[in-house]
Amino acid sequence: MTLDRAVLMFAGFMVLASLALGYFVSPWWYLLTAFAGFNMLQASVTGFCPAAMLFKRLGCKSGIAFK
Repeated sequence: MTLDRAVLMFAGFMVLASLALGYFVSPWWYLLTAFAGFNMLQASVTGFCPAAMLFKRLGCKSGIAFK
């Protein structure tokens, strides 16, 4: 799995998990959805992604977007 796919998969999981938690547990979990969206926007503009750094340390191969 490349770094790009791992980051996208993690972001999608976080959005879906926070939506489920917001619906079933507490609406405060929707803030996690907002954080994930903000982080994706920030990464697209700056190229800095903490999740990409983590997955790179875990051994994912470099992709096109994150190196």
